[in-house]
Amino acid sequence: MDFDLTQEQAALRDALAVLLDRRAGPARARQVDDAGYDEELDRALDEAGFLGLAIEEGAGPLEAALVVEAVAGAVGGVPIGAHALVGPALGVTGAPRPLVLATDDPSVPVRFGGQAVTALVLRDGTAWCAPVARESSKPIAGDGYPLAYIHLERGTSLGPGSGERLVAWWRVALAAEAVGLMTAGLSFVTAFVQQRRQFDRPISSYQVVQHRLAECAVLLEGCRWLARRAAWQSAPAEESAIAAAHVAEAAVRVGRELHQFSGAIGLTREYDLQLWTTRLQAIRVELGGLHAHRRAAASARWGAGAR
Repeated sequence: MDFDLTQEQAALRDALAVLLDRRAGPARARQVDDAGYDEELDRALDEAGFLGLAIEEGAGPLEAALVVEAVAGAVGGVPIGAHALVGPALGVTGAPRPLVLATDDPSVPVRFGGQAVTALVLRDGTAWCAPVARESSKPIAGDGYPLAYIHLERGTSLGPGSGERLVAWWRVALAAEAVGLMTAGLSFVTAFVQQRRQFDRPISSYQVVQHRLAECAVLLEGCRWLARRAAWQSAPAEESAIAAAHVAEAAVRVGRELHQFSGAIGLTREYDLQLWTTRLQAIRVELGGLHAHRRAAASARWGAGAR
């Protein structure tokens, strides 16, 4: 894998940045905060061709992962992992949207569940594409993503082996979304510490601050390339689980550090950092969180009996 973006990938990134600058970002996220799902952004991404890159000739899952990173970083109100990466990877491209990712456990809330029309659901080890009974959805209070308990209709099985593929791609999508969130949050706080002054000096001038920010950047780069590599390799079980595990662990450290550098304002809703970090905390516990990802990685490497 080449760690430099190709000219085409760089052009994709730049074109997507222009769209997101107009239609996403913290201000837009606050506007759609009550509903959570930004239908206008979703439609704009689809019309511009960004949601079909995973299966487009000349592109592929890596390009789709770049889209997932960017939209998550722009706090776009779209289930972007499902729309741009997981759905296309499993051949689900024409299902009514919003499309969400869910397990068959009704006690587990689903991101964007209250607005969902279709779900890719893990049911008895198999992936199913199932309609969501929206009248039975029960939104729950919380920051970050809109969450809801959902009721699923029977739907259609995607066949043998589809459950493993769903979980693997789900983990890649989680990793890519978290990378986007951490990248944007780190950039935001880095700019903040360059402006915030203590003892007549920017706090960014203190070596301890520089070292801790550098450690966050190193953790983030590891997450970035593990996620992209897993996408590039078409989501092998082990690589996907390792990427998700590394992200789940890094999210705790990076999120804590970003808030500490922000001081008391970092605990307020008016400060934009929480738009990224609340979403980050939701992502890091999805699909069982760190320990489930680690067990999956061990099982993929050494067999089902690994602990």
